[in-house]
Amino acid sequence: MQLYPAIDMKNGKCVRLTQGLFDNVKVYGDSPADMAKLWVSQGATFLHLVDLDGALAGHSVNESAIRAVVQQVDVPVELGGGLRSIEAVKSMLDLGVSRCIIGTKAAERPEFIRELVDAFGPERIVAGVDAKEGMVAVDGWERTSEMTAVDLCLKMKEYGVQHIVYTDISRDGMLSGPNVTYTKMLTEKTGLDVIASGGVSCMEDLDMLYENGILGVIIGKALYENKIHLTEALKKFT
Repeated sequence: MQLYPAIDMKNGKCVRLTQGLFDNVKVYGDSPADMAKLWVSQGATFLHLVDLDGALAGHSVNESAIRAVVQQVDVPVELGGGLRSIEAVKSMLDLGVSRCIIGTKAAERPEFIRELVDAFGPERIVAGVDAKEGMVAVDGWERTSEMTAVDLCLKMKEYGVQHIVYTDISRDGMLSGPNVTYTKMLTEKTGLDVIASGGVSCMEDLDMLYENGILGVIIGKALYENKIHLTEALKKFT
C-alpha cells in the first residue's frame, strides 16, 4: 500500500482544513518544502500536495512553494488544486511535478481528462473525485454536482485514467476514520487504483484499508497531530 503524506498549502504555508472549510484552518508550518523534507527523512516515497488557494481561484497560486518542494526532495510529488487547463497542467509537469490531480474540471467536463491523458500519458494524470454522500463536489468543495462518484470514476476509466484520489469530504480533517466501504466499492467496481483520502486517524484505519485491498492512502492531519508515526506506518504497510 502506497502511503502519501499530505502537504496542503495556503498563503505559502503548510495548513490543514477541517471538512474542506476555508474558514477552519490550522497552520502547521511556514515552509511546505521543510515539511516535505521532514516526511522524506522519515521514509516517504511519494508526496501529495494540494494548492488550496488554487482550488478556490481556479488557477495555481502557490507555485513558488510547489517549486521549492520539487527542488528540495528527490521523491515523486502529485499535486491538486486549480489545475483546470492543459497549459496549467503542462506548467506543473514541466516544473517537476510527477502527477497532476484534476478535480473540478473532471466533474464538469470529463472529456478534458481524455485530452490530458492523450497529451501527457495515463501515469501523469489523476482524477480527483471528492464526494459528499456519494455525490461529486466541485470548486474547492463549495458546490455539489449532479454526478455520483461511481459514475465519474467509470467515466475516468473509459478515458484512460489509472489513478483516482477519492475523498469523502464529510470525514476530511475530522480524524473520524476513512470511508472504507465506499472506497472498497469504488475499487471493485472500477478496477482502478483508488487512493483513499479523508478521515485517516490511526494505524487501525490503515489496517482496515490494507485488509480491504486499497492500494494507496493519503495521510494528513493524523501525521500532523502525531496520531500516526510515518516511519512505523511505512514499515508495516510498504
